[in-house]
Parts: sequence; C-alpha cells; structure tokens
Amino acid sequence: MSKLLRACDSCRNKLCAKQISIFSSLDGQQLTQIADLIIHKSFKKGELLIFEGETMNSLFIINKGQTKAFRNTQEGREQILHLFSEGDFFGERNLLRDQVSNYSVEALEETHVCLIHKHDFQILVRNHPDIALKVMEELCRRLDRLENTVETMGTRTVEARVSSVLLEFADKYGKPHPEGIMIELPLNREGIANYIGLTRETVSRKMSLLQDEGVIEMNGNKKVLLLNRSALEHLAE
Repeated sequence: MSKLLRACDSCRNKLCAKQISIFSSLDGQQLTQIADLIIHKSFKKGELLIFEGETMNSLFIINKGQTKAFRNTQEGREQILHLFSEGDFFGERNLLRDQVSNYSVEALEETHVCLIHKHDFQILVRNHPDIALKVMEELCRRLDRLENTVETMGTRTVEARVSSVLLEFADKYGKPHPEGIMIELPLNREGIANYIGLTRETVSRKMSLLQDEGVIEMNGNKKVLLLNRSALEHLAE
C-alpha cells in the first residue's frame, strides 16, 4: 500500500526539483517554491501508481526507483510503452487537458515519487514558459522512441530488436566498466520481450547468441556487460 507524505527531506532541500530537466532553468528561490508544492508518495514493488483509464490530476516525478508504463492488448498480453526512472516524469499530457490515462504505471522496485497538482503545475507553466518548452522536448523524445519501436517491431529482424533495446538500456542505465559498459537491466527477460514485441524464449536465445559471439557477457538475470558496442550497433541497423 502506498504511503503519502506532505514532503520529504529531498524536496525540502530542493534536490527533487533540481534534478528534473523541466526545472533546469529555474533559480534557487524558484526551486524552493516548487518544493513547497510537492507531495511525496512511496510505492512498493509491484504496486500500481496509476491505472489505465484513471483521471490524473498531478504530475508524477520519479525521485527514486523505477517504473514501467504499460497497457494490455486485446489478446491479454502486456505491452510496455515507457520505462521511467530517477529524474523522469509522467502525467504531463493529462495536466494540459482533461483526459484519462491511456496506460497503467507499475513500480518495478520500491519507488518514491513527488507529485505536483494540476492547478499548481498550470500556474508554474504560465509563470515560467521554459517549463512548457522542456515538457514539449521530452514529449518529442518519447514520440521518437515510440516511432522507432513501431518501426523496429514492424520491419527489423529479431536480432536487430534485441540489439536496439540493449543499446537503449546501455545509454540510460549503463555505467563505465574496465571491459566495456555494465548495464543494470530494468526488466527481466519477459519484460524485455513485452517491451519489443517478442517472446521470452526468443529474447533469451538471442541474448545467449550475442554472448557466444563475444558482444555481451551476461551476469545473472539483471546485469549485462556490453563488450563490443560497435558490433551491437551494426546488428541493430
């Protein structure tokens, strides 16, 4: 069950607001004003932050943790649309016009979020137009990713799909390693399959093949060491 607090220490110290790209143009005093508006909420792993079809009245900012945005197809299969981690936000579309959420969001681990109510966010946008521009930039990035996903699922080979998602995870979650890039996978094999429109067995088989070819090295179910990025980029084309 989620816990609701008025604020957290990070919010009082402006750390939450400061780390969000849409607030990057604001000064210390303005960040303090935003921090005063924030409601903090925590969710356990597997708990839903929002439901598909639910009316959203707040902007959600991930302070700590990871979540997935998904919906279920008519066939009953889960389709993962977005992955949100620390510093990401969602719910912005619903703050600019009245509509319900077109996806559910589930915590992949213990997750802490900061919420800004719709009315407060609209005032912020009117007073600080740069925020609206930053939101538009992020929406464009997400649209680009969705378009790339549609193209990947419709025209690319299975090998290219798996390679592309590993590159995406390397860019977002990867950390330098003496032998390459260590990737902390945000999803298990089934989750990756739901993200790129494949079966779990196919994802596992292709990742094993990449390991046999010396492109990656799997370290359990949640870590992958990217050994040869250029080879993976070639396979993703």
